[in-house]
Amino acid sequence: LSRLLRPLLHRVFPSTKEDAALAESLSANICANFLGLGNAATPMGLRAMRLLPREADAARASDAMCMFLVVNASSIQLFPSSVIALRAAAGSAEPASIVLPSLLATTVSTAVGIAACKALERWGRRRGE
Repeated sequence: LSRLLRPLLHRVFPSTKEDAALAESLSANICANFLGLGNAATPMGLRAMRLLPREADAARASDAMCMFLVVNASSIQLFPSSVIALRAAAGSAEPASIVLPSLLATTVSTAVGIAACKALERWGRRRGE
């Protein structure tokens, strides 16, 4: 999965071209979220956030940090294991019927989030920030 993600990561996070450790952390986090392993994704996400390029003003998050936060929060999920487990515990007849709607919803939310981040990056550059 990490190898398949590389071209997409390079487009969304250009700094991954020079930093292999950052690319590894980002792809591991995204893959864990993709498989519905949110708790396993957390340490990798924290490591990735530490490795992302910083702003000169330490009080502000960089564009790359904001993008990662959006991608991590919206996280495309192929197998939403937590939701399936909750539905099974609640006695659902088909607890896994949420897989396709969940995949579609998380894909759309991630795409919209990335588009919004890119638009805000351009807007901030035009304003001179």
